[in-house]
Amino acid sequence: MTSPANHWREALAQGRFLLQRAGDGSAIFPPRLAAPGSGADDLEWIEASGLGTVYTLSWVQRRPPAEPYNVVLIDLDEGARLMSRVEGADPETLRIGQRVSAFIDSSGEEPVLLFRALED
Repeated sequence: MTSPANHWREALAQGRFLLQRAGDGSAIFPPRLAAPGSGADDLEWIEASGLGTVYTLSWVQRRPPAEPYNVVLIDLDEGARLMSRVEGADPETLRIGQRVSAFIDSSGEEPVLLFRALED
């Protein structure tokens, strides 16, 4: 049996962004075997819309000449919250409450779920 985390990573490798949904309809992330709180194991996989809102953010400063990068918590439209980065943003343009869209970056050894800011 494939673990939920491995199933999620395999889907990313196929270009799919999946979430789990509990029997009560709530979206769950990170992937797990049972629903938080209830322990129910009737979780199903659903395709995520990839849309969300920046809940909070932080900039990590690195030694020059390396550029700083952001770490964000995204509230997905489905209701789950996850940590990622918003690519192509800078401290002057990235803000809390900003709408974002997910994409899968497959340029490294493993695919990574990242976000881009949407136009206001």
